[in-house]
Amino acid sequence: MTPLRHHGRDLIALSAPVAGMPFRSPTARAVAALSLTQFIGWGATFWLPAVTGPAMAGELGMALPMVMAGPTVMLVVMAMVSWPLSAILERHGARPIMVWGSLLGAAGLLVMGLANGPAPYVLSWIILGLAGASMLTTPAQIAVTEIAGEKARQALGVLILAGGLTSTIVWPLTGLLQAQWGWRTTTLVYAALMLLVCMPLHWTMLAHRPTEKSAAKATTEPASIDRPRFVLLAASFAANGFVTWGFALTIIILFEAAGLDHASALAAAAFIGIARWAGRMIDVLGGRRWSGFVTGVAASALFPLSFIVLLLTNNFIGAMLFATLYGIASGITAVTRATLPLQIFPAGAYARASAQLAVPLNLSFAVAPPAFTAIMTSAGPHAALWLAFAISIFAFCTLLGLLLLHRRMDHTTQRAET
Repeated sequence: MTPLRHHGRDLIALSAPVAGMPFRSPTARAVAALSLTQFIGWGATFWLPAVTGPAMAGELGMALPMVMAGPTVMLVVMAMVSWPLSAILERHGARPIMVWGSLLGAAGLLVMGLANGPAPYVLSWIILGLAGASMLTTPAQIAVTEIAGEKARQALGVLILAGGLTSTIVWPLTGLLQAQWGWRTTTLVYAALMLLVCMPLHWTMLAHRPTEKSAAKATTEPASIDRPRFVLLAASFAANGFVTWGFALTIIILFEAAGLDHASALAAAAFIGIARWAGRMIDVLGGRRWSGFVTGVAASALFPLSFIVLLLTNNFIGAMLFATLYGIASGITAVTRATLPLQIFPAGAYARASAQLAVPLNLSFAVAPPAFTAIMTSAGPHAALWLAFAISIFAFCTLLGLLLLHRRMDHTTQRAET
């Protein structure tokens, strides 16, 4: 019992800056508010067609693949908007942008709920892409760093930990709403939540940036982003993102190709979610002890190791071992994407760097599912698995190269200062 109590105390201690004293700590209030708005934001947009897609296709007279392409349109728009939005986020902070994003999200869902054909349906996803770039993951993480200060890494870990349960909770909820009222009313309910819950929370709970502070920042030279380190970080994140999002819709097929029956494949695939949540918890528990580079490189190494397991085994035990390694790696990487830029770039450049990193990341997320599906259809499941293995090796090498470059540049800086 002693180790369990010890780990429990560790979790409470690490979570205290953001989870304790909810009415007195601005950081705790902000993380709680953002956890709810991210749950609504992702659940009402990207994850929505997974439940309502077939009903939408039948009523709008569209093929199901076209309906399911809506989230891809959203991610592409998010990628296109993220770079120009980076300067606005840096100058004005996340709060006004996220308020505007909530309004856009409500508008996009309103258009979707009232759509009568393909054109307004696609338009709704374009609007939701603009909303996503303004209120989803990247602006939320920037908002946390603005209010949490030195406790930003722990706060980000808690935010991402909470977000790991989105699809688990929102899919049954969406199914229940659709069964009672239909997909249109369900969509309009989510639009109302965006307007009446997300927008007020973003307005009241996030950091207010004083005008004089913003003006003072505008007169100084913006903090620089080292391009070699940025490119290596973006390449590693985008490569691993391509693999994880590509596998999101094809992992059951890969398990069956490895020799599992359908029930066993479903069980192993479901376990990935548990392992992914455990991986996020690892960073929350160890965030104060380990550098973001340590956890990031370790997670990046677990990806190719997990693929080796799946390539060399054809039984349920091998699939579960793969699910454990792969899920933990995915969970840690999700946190690392938010926290590692804090360690690499100047604090004043975090907003700009994060928004610019979202461009390759969202593009890889958008391209991955159709790309993996096409590869599996044309060349078979094992070809997709070997491709994932090769890409994960590339992601590990680029992150390891970034670590070596970062240490060398830090050493050079320290020598110059002495």
